[in-house]
Amino acid sequence: MNATLILARNVFLEARRSGLPWLGLASVAAAIVLAAFLSQVALTESLQLQAALAAALLRACGAFLVALAVASSTAREVADKGLEFMLSLPLSRAVQYLGRWLGHAWSAVLVAIAFSLPLLLWSTPMEVAHWGLSLAFELALVAALALFFSMAFGQLLPAVAASAGFYLLARVLGTIQAIAHAPLSEISWMQRAAQWLIDAVAFVLPRLDAVTRTDWLLYGTPAAAEYLIGLGSLALYALLLLAAGLVDLHRRNL
Repeated sequence: MNATLILARNVFLEARRSGLPWLGLASVAAAIVLAAFLSQVALTESLQLQAALAAALLRACGAFLVALAVASSTAREVADKGLEFMLSLPLSRAVQYLGRWLGHAWSAVLVAIAFSLPLLLWSTPMEVAHWGLSLAFELALVAALALFFSMAFGQLLPAVAASAGFYLLARVLGTIQAIAHAPLSEISWMQRAAQWLIDAVAFVLPRLDAVTRTDWLLYGTPAAAEYLIGLGSLALYALLLLAAGLVDLHRRNL
């Protein structure tokens, strides 16, 4: 456990000394500026539109920045043979993998906190707290996702592309599923097969559209059961990704 925490601390310090804090501040500034601009052009419900735009932008920027930070750190280790050096130390691969994820997850939580604070301009502290906690879980899941793809591919661009594609698909899959199941007068066998395929993909992907919702900031906090189920699903999927990453790391000879 001490070795895991020490490695996590080193990973966190590396992220802090990189461009992640400055990119995070730039994202916050961009969200506030765009929201202020929107307040000048919106005719009605300007506060709600500002909160919705800022929340959506900050959530997307947070996921991208965390995925980029994890992928770039791992790709640099692979290119510099630092990963091979670490694996030669008397530490298990599980300790090293979990230590890396804990360090990145720590950074993800701080990003979630920093990105939640500006929303206090438009929403109540309780609503922002619910949204921010959900964002922290979501970004920790993104860190596990990016770490898995980074270890699997070993290169920056494929890891970031795979992480972004996975995240976007998980975000919009609920809408795709609703469109696929829209009532039609006649449903052909091809449409039925497409519905089954979409349902199968939705079954294996996390329902990110059900967490960190913008309407929580506009219309009040969600029901406790719904909220806890959403956070639990994120935690469970993060554990599955960590388990998959450990299996992939143990079966390879680096």
